[in-house]
Amino acid sequence: MEVSNAILWQFDVLVLLMVVVCAVVALQLKDLVSSAIVLGAYSFFMCILWTGMLAVDVAFTEAAVGAGVSTFLFLGTALHVKRRTKD
Repeated sequence: MEVSNAILWQFDVLVLLMVVVCAVVALQLKDLVSSAIVLGAYSFFMCILWTGMLAVDVAFTEAAVGAGVSTFLFLGTALHVKRRTKD
């Protein structure tokens, strides 16, 4: 029983680390499409964290809205935005 709890704790820390990495990377990226994809990954990892906390209703909402609809809307908007300056 203790071994499985230790493994689950390490998995939670790994997922939390991935959430932080996704957030920092999304802020650092200059390309809007790449940022939208990384934010979708962020929402997916948050969904995994919510599931681990047994908040399945919140995890389902995060998966549907955060990783699904928001990513789709961000990608659609990023593809229609025209760049005015060259970086």
